[in-house]
Amino acid sequence: MLDHLIKGATVVDGTGAPSYPADVGIRDGRIAVVAEPGTVTEEARTSEDATGLVLAPGFVDPHTHYDAQLFWDPYAIPSLNHGVTTVAGGNCGFTLAPLNPERPEDADYTRRMMSKVEGMSLVALEEGAPWNWHTFGDYLDALEGRIAVNAGFMVGHCALRRYVMGADAVGGHPTPAQLEEMLRLFHESMDAGAWGLSTTQSSTHSDGDGKPVASRHAGPAELIALSKAVGEHEGTQLEAIVAGCLDQFSDDEIDLFVEMSAAAGRPLNWNVLTIDAAVPERVPRQLIPSERARKAGGRIVALTMPILTPMNMSLGTFCALNLIPGWGEILGRPVPERIAKLRDPDVRAEMLRRADSKEAGVFRRLANFGRYVIGDTYTKENEGLTGRVVRDIAAERGQDAFQCLVEICANDDLRTVLWPMPSDNDPASWALRQETWAHEDVLLGGSDAGAHLDRMCGAPYTTRFIGDCLRGRRLVPLEQAVKMLTDDPAQLFGLRERGRIAEGWHADLVLFDPERIEAGPATLVHDLPGDSPRLDAKAIGINAVWVNGVEAIREDVVTGAVPGQVLRSGRDTRTVSTR
Repeated sequence: MLDHLIKGATVVDGTGAPSYPADVGIRDGRIAVVAEPGTVTEEARTSEDATGLVLAPGFVDPHTHYDAQLFWDPYAIPSLNHGVTTVAGGNCGFTLAPLNPERPEDADYTRRMMSKVEGMSLVALEEGAPWNWHTFGDYLDALEGRIAVNAGFMVGHCALRRYVMGADAVGGHPTPAQLEEMLRLFHESMDAGAWGLSTTQSSTHSDGDGKPVASRHAGPAELIALSKAVGEHEGTQLEAIVAGCLDQFSDDEIDLFVEMSAAAGRPLNWNVLTIDAAVPERVPRQLIPSERARKAGGRIVALTMPILTPMNMSLGTFCALNLIPGWGEILGRPVPERIAKLRDPDVRAEMLRRADSKEAGVFRRLANFGRYVIGDTYTKENEGLTGRVVRDIAAERGQDAFQCLVEICANDDLRTVLWPMPSDNDPASWALRQETWAHEDVLLGGSDAGAHLDRMCGAPYTTRFIGDCLRGRRLVPLEQAVKMLTDDPAQLFGLRERGRIAEGWHADLVLFDPERIEAGPATLVHDLPGDSPRLDAKAIGINAVWVNGVEAIREDVVTGAVPGQVLRSGRDTRTVSTR
């Protein structure tokens, strides 16, 4: 007997093949039958009429930071709502394990680092997760049987260094014995099911003390040694971030990526390729590692987002503005000092100069303050400004845009919410995206879901992209769009029997209305542990989501089931060799 029968759906199977009508039956967590409508004779415990609806494989998000959130939110909200059934975590060199049992204080260091570098609520990290693990296997076991999505995790380079080197992980280099111990710990983590190694050399990544995170102090020899270790395990990957990911790679960064992937014989993915027609030289430069890696026996995959991710800014809390060169020194001061500095015309002039310099890279786009929209305000002086564009207010007041924005924020003690209007929303940039997506080493993803919770909302990229493909710009056909969100990332990670609708494959499925599928506007809610805030966006037009054959979402409401699996390398992933 079938557990459930979905009748008359328009099946988009994830392969890119033309859609077709079918009845799809689920049994014991798998797709038991895919047949012409009306031809399934086997009885089903439950069934539904899906005429006019599209049935697709569950979406796979290749870059998330749900490592902590899954403990207090097994549904990975809002990703699951938007049809994501499998998430890849442990990215950017940051994981919650392993933790050295001889140094209990390492857990606090890790929490503070994650709060700073990934924008997670410190209160949520402290109250929402049990922190009862030491090995990476302990961490995976702590999630087993209690999550509603499938989740696989890289092991973070920062955690490996901290475990072996302690405080010397920041600023130090391992002795031969410490490197040997780091490799032993890494192999142990891989044997437990880690998907591979993640690391960062990005200049934007600092710990809770404001110091460069541990992996930023690693030299090429250490990174190559760990990469070689990745290749000794089945079904494994590399994920890496360097400073050039934000704009354009240096020659040394290109060499490092190519050497790491070739040493492992595994794909290396990086995040995120920003596509902007105003900087036409960026995409060709960022794809040079991919071209060179293929010749060297590796593969470099660039992740890029198919939407413009909603994000808010503030002069009062840590956000992307802090990452503009020289701005962190001002925005990291106590609020009264910060306001005084920001009101100084000479300070503002220097900040704008630095923001418009080549060293600012991709963050140059944030410095057009006339294009910002005022969000939430908190004082009488700012009444009526919500929803207005700064350049219009500045013109009324006879001020330049940045001065105007500073005065508005100062009235709110810098609590004012700011929404930057994207500068790359022009037809030429969208045409360049369409062209770039066709590259064999470009993959959609990079949501950062689970991180930067009150600053950005990338998780709904799946529904927003499909809605755009069906009723908006229509840059790719529906069948190709679904493939880009399902089979393509599943193939990169070597997921076993996931990412397609086929008999015998895992029943990770999403049923949606093609006339309605979309993501709602990003709104700030306070529902994290400790009443901490996060941005959320409702899923529109998603009828139901199944994970391993169990209904997990119905009409944007979780069912309470937790059918997700912790996906472990080797068992749940096959090797995707680059040699």
